[in-house]
Amino acid sequence: MDLLFLGVVIFLFLLAVFDLSVGVSNDAVNFLTSSIGSKAASFKTVMIVAASGVFIGAAMSNGMMDVARHGIFRPENLSFYDVITIFMAVMVTDIILLDIFNSLGMPTSTTVSMVFELLGATFVVALFKIMAPESTLAMGDLLNTEKALSVIIGIFLSVAIAFIFGTIVQFLTRLVFTFEYKSRLKWKIALFGGLACTAIVYFMLLKGIKDLSFMTPELKTWIDSNTALILLISFSAFTVIMQILHWCHVNVLKVVVLLGTFSLAMAFAGNDLVNFIGIPLTSLDSYNDYMSSGGGNLHGFMMDSLNSSANTPLYFLVGAGMIMVVSLTTSKKARQVTQTTVGLSSQSQGDEMFGSSRLGRSLVRGAINTFSWIDDRLPQGLKRVMSRRLDSSKAQPEEGAAFDLVRGAVNLMLAGMLIAWGTSMKLPLSTTFVTFMVAMGTSLADKAWGRESAVFRITGVISVIGGWFITAGVAFIGAGIVVCLMHLGGVPVMIAGGIISLVLLVRSNIRFRNKAKECKDDTLFQTILNTTDRNEVWRLLRIYINDKQKS
Repeated sequence: MDLLFLGVVIFLFLLAVFDLSVGVSNDAVNFLTSSIGSKAASFKTVMIVAASGVFIGAAMSNGMMDVARHGIFRPENLSFYDVITIFMAVMVTDIILLDIFNSLGMPTSTTVSMVFELLGATFVVALFKIMAPESTLAMGDLLNTEKALSVIIGIFLSVAIAFIFGTIVQFLTRLVFTFEYKSRLKWKIALFGGLACTAIVYFMLLKGIKDLSFMTPELKTWIDSNTALILLISFSAFTVIMQILHWCHVNVLKVVVLLGTFSLAMAFAGNDLVNFIGIPLTSLDSYNDYMSSGGGNLHGFMMDSLNSSANTPLYFLVGAGMIMVVSLTTSKKARQVTQTTVGLSSQSQGDEMFGSSRLGRSLVRGAINTFSWIDDRLPQGLKRVMSRRLDSSKAQPEEGAAFDLVRGAVNLMLAGMLIAWGTSMKLPLSTTFVTFMVAMGTSLADKAWGRESAVFRITGVISVIGGWFITAGVAFIGAGIVVCLMHLGGVPVMIAGGIISLVLLVRSNIRFRNKAKECKDDTLFQTILNTTDRNEVWRLLRIYINDKQKS
């Protein structure tokens, strides 16, 4: 029996490899949207910058797995068998849930999914233990609801605050730079670049590297005591550097966007890695602790050891980083999830990804009436100035970009600042929620949501936000059902559940490739219909026919 549970632990690590791949595909939207949408660099360069951040963040992460070890349940009252079934149910549910969202192109939160899966699985196991005839335990002895409550509060706060601040900051930034920003940089770009880079450094200090392996308690204390001095020196130095780069005809905004991409990618890997490998590593520690006591009674050995924190060996972190980098650079689903945010924040009008809805139409009507009421009460002089400086018809995005570099820089700068602020206030802000809602707020301020597209894009935002809340409910219920089956069926059901999840994952990827090929064919066919050049039509038609014959 002990060997069977060793097999379960090994299988959990196998599932973790798939979870890393699926998870990084989902969370790629956090750090790729702004750089890809603004065309700050070639796709290859952006991926190299992001992959470097992901690998460094993962390799230097301290690997603290407190959430998986004792953040949701009370391990001293759970047996080895209980925690293994919980972990197996969480991994199986997580892979299926995240893959569904990736296939739909909908970004969701890996933190929320993991926390609510742990909560749902633990809740069901707690019911089994409480209903046992000899049990004297209460739900509070087995389940810690504080973590789940903090995540729910974080969801509401991050969605509202990020959207409001994104709208306000982008509006003020656009008033300063206007849409014709390329001819109005001069000294402004140095101050903006210095402020943006300082904000990113602040984000990295408080969120990105505060828990990395080389951060000793003394160094953390020194940073906390001298944060203001560090920021002042950073702002002064970055302002001078940015002005020199501008004089050397280097595009400072591209530098800011790429630096922001790197910092967000590093923070994602360094902090969210627990969402992917925390469960299998905790299961390995549980198994080692169980075996060190001589094995024996699966249901009688309590997991008090999980109340302590554990540092992850470096080779696990490096391995996880390599898997994440490979997944990031090869996953087509990562690009689809990113395209959802880029499409909803695009400055141009075109084919929309989402349809209309009654709620979306109501919100648009309410917003139009509100803006009309405000417009009627503004002085004529102020309206003329604002109209001249906020003329979106004079936008200067890079060729093929969804929005310009000013908005891309604000997206990354503001997302970093808000996440850093939330961290300092001990608020569990989700990186996914903040980056997405900041992008939506800045696109609203830039008038990207015109009369023709506003209904469709608001419907899309509502769909994504609804998906986040659905994630919590589905994760809780799904993990609860799975753990119930595994708790009753034992190891055979655990292994069967893992195999089923892998089969579904492979099947989903095959269907995704086929769907992507169909979309490519449809796009090519529409291009043929819209092309007026006869020679170009014949060339595209030959390509279309050849592709059809090959298939």
